[in-house]
Amino acid sequence: MMLKKGDKIPSVLGLASDGTEVKASDFAGKPLVIYFYPKDNTPGCTAEACSLRDSYPALLDKGYTLIGISKDSVESHRKFAEKYSLPFLLLSDPSTEVNRAFGVWQLKKMAGREYMGTVRTTFITDADHVITEVITKVDTKKAADQLLPLL
Repeated sequence: MMLKKGDKIPSVLGLASDGTEVKASDFAGKPLVIYFYPKDNTPGCTAEACSLRDSYPALLDKGYTLIGISKDSVESHRKFAEKYSLPFLLLSDPSTEVNRAFGVWQLKKMAGREYMGTVRTTFITDADHVITEVITKVDTKKAADQLLPLL
């Protein structure tokens, strides 16, 4: 079941570019925007990341830390971030443990086949890491426009 408003986020968030485990406690006292996306370098995920990149200063001005999470490898994230000049943290979740903890690892359907995958979702937390908003119908090209009014 997907986490909802009022839930506290899980303690483990994923792996950083150096392979170390990142925890919510690493961001103690800071509100977070955590967005889950299916795959680096795909059209929708690239549009979403670039929308957030372009509005990153506004997120910082409001005091938020932005974190992107997918099951892609640390190396894939490094290349994706370099290619599109992404200034925010991308975390790797190769086991999908974090996706499952947030409830975004779900059955998906495409072209008549069913498979398990990441459902694109954005979570906003307060400084205590309690979820204040969840965006489930993300408009990849206007992700920042959806997000900023909720902060």
